[in-house]
Amino acid sequence: MTTSIIIAGPRGKMGSEAVKMVTEEKSYELVACIDHKHDGMTLAEIPGMPNLDVPIYTDVKACFQQHKADILIELSVPDAGFAHTELALNYGIRPVVGTSGFSKEQIDRLAHIAKETKTGCIIAPNFAIGAVLMMQFAKMAAAYLPDVEIIEKHHDQKVDAPSGTAVKTADMIKETRKSKQQGHPDEVETMSGARGAQDDGIHIHSVRLPGLVAHQEVIFGGPGQILTISHDSLDRASFMSGVKLAIEHVRNMTELVYGLEKIMMQ
Repeated sequence: MTTSIIIAGPRGKMGSEAVKMVTEEKSYELVACIDHKHDGMTLAEIPGMPNLDVPIYTDVKACFQQHKADILIELSVPDAGFAHTELALNYGIRPVVGTSGFSKEQIDRLAHIAKETKTGCIIAPNFAIGAVLMMQFAKMAAAYLPDVEIIEKHHDQKVDAPSGTAVKTADMIKETRKSKQQGHPDEVETMSGARGAQDDGIHIHSVRLPGLVAHQEVIFGGPGQILTISHDSLDRASFMSGVKLAIEHVRNMTELVYGLEKIMMQ
């Protein structure tokens, strides 16, 4: 059985990798793309894109009306990505979302629509299988080593900080870690932001530099010991196995799942 797919954000670094993955997978069919430019053109007409006769839409509603796709792979930017995902659910198209930066309120709203329409949806802060395992191991470690800091590093074109992966990691850590404030009680930042963001006492630091792809360290400290759990995505191909896994599962789902670990650890 062929799975028909629409990709939002095909010209981005993740989006172009998804286009390649979908077109190479025999059981997938790329039927359309959503982009804020090039309406009415095809992928073949855009420099740098593959020679594919796949139509491009800026009007998302028109795209969903003209193509009764099974899956939306959403890899654009937060504001547009939320709108695309919400509309897809209302059209019965199952979203697989790698766009980060959604607020809790937005995720709650999407979860409500997914449940109401009985349409599966997977939102994953990170589709790399190794990164999902890194988060799971950090959750396990936090039960025993509650002093922890997160350092996430991404390319300098990433718009949100901290990353969705770092936020998700902190959320998972809080499931097992006893709440506490870390460091010296009289600690003073002589330069604002030196200690990074804070979530229930967990310090989160964001690095943005050209040359990076997606990297994270979760550093735990205890008396006489340091535990570092890290993951590095050196190429965006590392995310595609997780996207495939999400596509396989989302077709049999009737609600929203946040985090790839929810289907990996079943």
